[in-house]
Amino acid sequence: MLEASESDMDAIQNSTAEQEDVTQSYEAMQQLGDCYSSVGNYAQAQECYEKAASLGPDEPGPYIGLGVVALQQNLLDDAEIAFRVACRLDTDCSRAYAGLAMVAQQMGDYKRAFEMYLKCLELDTDNLTALLGLFQTSCQMGSFGQVTRYLEIYLNMHPGDTSVMFSLAALYIKDGRLEWSKKVLLRILALEPNNNDTANLLEEVEHSLAQRRQAGVQSV
Repeated sequence: MLEASESDMDAIQNSTAEQEDVTQSYEAMQQLGDCYSSVGNYAQAQECYEKAASLGPDEPGPYIGLGVVALQQNLLDDAEIAFRVACRLDTDCSRAYAGLAMVAQQMGDYKRAFEMYLKCLELDTDNLTALLGLFQTSCQMGSFGQVTRYLEIYLNMHPGDTSVMFSLAALYIKDGRLEWSKKVLLRILALEPNNNDTANLLEEVEHSLAQRRQAGVQSV
């Protein structure tokens, strides 16, 4: 059995140390880019993401950042290119699909946006941005079946999210499931007794249920 020489071991240790340094530098640049992006300093954010991309050429993260920066500046073509690179680097990158969906939504291509939001949610059912984006594009397209399912899945994990609960209640109304909507609205009011929008919608639902019951009695 051959043993590594002392110089070989030193070379391996140096290589490992260099790799650790590169990884740490990549992570630092990525985090710095996120910080600049969050405060609207897009020029500095872009510079940091580009440095991160050179340090981690196989990582999708910097391209997600570049896509977000471009999207914030309404540079839709640049944003799409960046998100597509992220998808190519990681075909299971849910954030990249969410980015492509947002680009398509802003371009008015609701069908493609819907497909990309669905792809994102297939990979990450916990992505609230994609969930709300799917709801918005569904309203534009008048197609709600798949949205309802993902809202229900999300609420199983986040039972106290009243904004998503309200969206689900509205979808139940569109689907004619008034009793289901009523149950959800009552849950919201149990958490937020002073939620006027929910109280008003509940009043409309109860009025519709009363009309439905009355029509049923009359038809007997």
